[in-house]
Amino acid sequence: MTSVLHRPTDDTKLSGLPEDVRARLQDRFKLVVPARSAADPSPSPMLEEAPSNPDVQPIVSLTNVEKIYTNGSKALTGVNLTVNPGDFLFVTGPSGSGKSTLLKLLYGYERPTKGSILVGDEPISNLRGDRLAMMRRRIGVVFQDYKLIPKRTVAENVAFVLWAQGFTRKEIHRRLWPTLKMVGLQGKAQCFPDELSGGEQQRVSIARAVVNTPPLLLADEPTGNLDADNSLQVIKILKKLNSIGITVIVTTHDEHLVRISNHPVVQIKNGRLHHLRR
Repeated sequence: MTSVLHRPTDDTKLSGLPEDVRARLQDRFKLVVPARSAADPSPSPMLEEAPSNPDVQPIVSLTNVEKIYTNGSKALTGVNLTVNPGDFLFVTGPSGSGKSTLLKLLYGYERPTKGSILVGDEPISNLRGDRLAMMRRRIGVVFQDYKLIPKRTVAENVAFVLWAQGFTRKEIHRRLWPTLKMVGLQGKAQCFPDELSGGEQQRVSIARAVVNTPPLLLADEPTGNLDADNSLQVIKILKKLNSIGITVIVTTHDEHLVRISNHPVVQIKNGRLHHLRR
């Protein structure tokens, strides 16, 4: 099984978070993993096969996954992948190669034809109804086309996720403003989506995806509609989220962003997943 190198949580940045947020990340999502000792040299961040750590439970695990659509189109074939808590993974490949299908399988929007998919310790393809809805609360999703509510302000778009999950007004307020500040949009809180640039709309989408502190963030071509400067800004925000322990999986066809980022990369080509070296 292809395995992604584990990236330990940055305890320095984690310690800067409010105590209750830090405790929630540590306890509920088990994001903090013991770092390597100074005597244990870190391996190259790009490995064909990373040794498995029996003490770390993968946050994502795919085994012999196949996806065939009803029209006979084969999107994925024999996909094996392990992603550990705290990893940052790029998924590359040409348009139509199966990148978006992979993410849809991970948040339960689609189901595999064959194989096993575990998110945390849950077989997500077997979940239905309330159980699937509860699992999706632990997965943030960022879409290429933003999917913002046009008639709602930035603040309302981000807060909507918390409101739908039953958070109190006080808790929504406590979470909303630090999240907007993190993506640099605290000054745009009362703007509507059509008053924002594409880069700003994508940052709203990221804020909405992480405002409830999910352990896993899936970003489907988040820079696909952005220029180079805004693309770099979005990747910088995703890296910041990863540095506090959120596992990030990003699909992209932007080879430049992949080259300048020191993170593991897998490629999907003709429905098959390959692990790339740097």
